[in-house]
Amino acid sequence: MRPVAHLVTLTAALAAACAHAAPLPSPGPAAAGGALQAVVVVTGDWSAVPGTLRRFERASAGDAWRETGGEIPVVVGKGGLGWGIGLYGGPPSLPGPVKHEGDGRAPAGIFRLGSAFGYAPAAEVPWVRLPYIHSTDVWKCVDDTASRYYNQLVDESTARKDWQSHENMRLTSDAYRLGVVVEHNSREQTSPGGGSCIFLHIWGGPGSSTVGCTAMAPADIEALLHWLDPARSPVLVQLPREQYRLLRREWRLP
Repeated sequence: MRPVAHLVTLTAALAAACAHAAPLPSPGPAAAGGALQAVVVVTGDWSAVPGTLRRFERASAGDAWRETGGEIPVVVGKGGLGWGIGLYGGPPSLPGPVKHEGDGRAPAGIFRLGSAFGYAPAAEVPWVRLPYIHSTDVWKCVDDTASRYYNQLVDESTARKDWQSHENMRLTSDAYRLGVVVEHNSREQTSPGGGSCIFLHIWGGPGSSTVGCTAMAPADIEALLHWLDPARSPVLVQLPREQYRLLRREWRLP
């Protein structure tokens, strides 16, 4: 397991006032080109909450993708999906909603998968290869758009607090007992108001939904964390079915 810094940039979505007619994002030179592991989530349409997750891997960037493991049921945001900021650049071309803070949508696109987190100390989860955050009561995810820490995971015992709202990373439920940070609206791309605190985590059941994350059964998130390897540059590909079909060749998807 790798150590993790006190501040971990999280992910969110493209800031935009319009919830309709967002153009289709065009990929960079290799949107998922360097990834050797891909977590692919597909939903029925932009408004659908249930979806499926499949895992793919390859030996090198020039090789064909091959599937590993079985199909996993997931749920996304209660508002469905909306275009977010990830591993593509440039303005878009096909319609679709754009994710923003508080819209209840999970981000659509291609995103790096960053740190893992959980309630157990690192020593109790040696099989997690991603950098790991032990989610004690001091860990917060900042959703205040005016904060310098917007869309970051922060140890509040060491940070200079300037936020008015946050999400606790240690909950009374099992939702965050195990999870993965989705690097959406992160790093130099961070746009205040674009959305914050996007994770893969444990669901409340197949009929549940989230406020912007992607969730699954406890055994499935554990299996996913056993598989994810930071040395293989894992990414999340998340799209409605029709958009996946249209983008599969252009974005070199599995």
